[in-house]
Amino acid sequence: MLDRAIDRDQEAIDWLWVRLCHQGTITGPSVAALPQLSDIAKTEGAGDWALDLAGAITGGLLQPHGADEEVARCTAALAELRATAAARLQPGLDGKIYLSWLRAMLAFDGQPLWFEALDDFTDSLVTVDRPHCDAPVTIAVGDYGCYSSIRDWNLGDTHHVPLRPAVPHELTGAGRILHESAVRGGQHRLAWGLTHLFGRAECTGCGSVFGIADEYAAANAPAPWDFARDHTKDAL
Repeated sequence: MLDRAIDRDQEAIDWLWVRLCHQGTITGPSVAALPQLSDIAKTEGAGDWALDLAGAITGGLLQPHGADEEVARCTAALAELRATAAARLQPGLDGKIYLSWLRAMLAFDGQPLWFEALDDFTDSLVTVDRPHCDAPVTIAVGDYGCYSSIRDWNLGDTHHVPLRPAVPHELTGAGRILHESAVRGGQHRLAWGLTHLFGRAECTGCGSVFGIADEYAAANAPAPWDFARDHTKDAL
């Protein structure tokens, strides 16, 4: 099926998505396909589906898959995939395509935390634990507003408090790297959303103010991958 898909056989491509990354679930064969997907992604005229599929698979590597030894053998393929994604991140891309490849870049760099958190910020929601309370806080960034709230099963988001977006030149770490990449790529909506994701929010319960990205990372950051190397800054 991989051989058929090189020639953009849509039936084969659809089959590969279902078998290798159905609704985000990956298995041993998914990991085993990464080297060949890397080769296909570098092939001129083969289409972008291979890079997209490899990004989706790599973004799910933290889930149980039973292929740790196979993952360890994929270091070279992941480095090649990262380089391919970096070359594709050019100014003027469609926003959805740019976001897809930026997320893939983060996955290939071993940063699934921000792979999961990045969105097009039209209706983005993340949940963080309040630093001084017990209940979680919903953080909304999008067309419906940018606020912190308590999510009620029946009432929806209640007690909205506006977010405090970061000042771009004051961003540091991953926030700065991602924001600068979005600006260079002409992705103004993405850059705007990142200032909120890496900004601050007020706890709707106790009134304390906290860094959204800090609390999100504290609750969701996985242990580092053994094969991951921090090339994100150079790549972006």
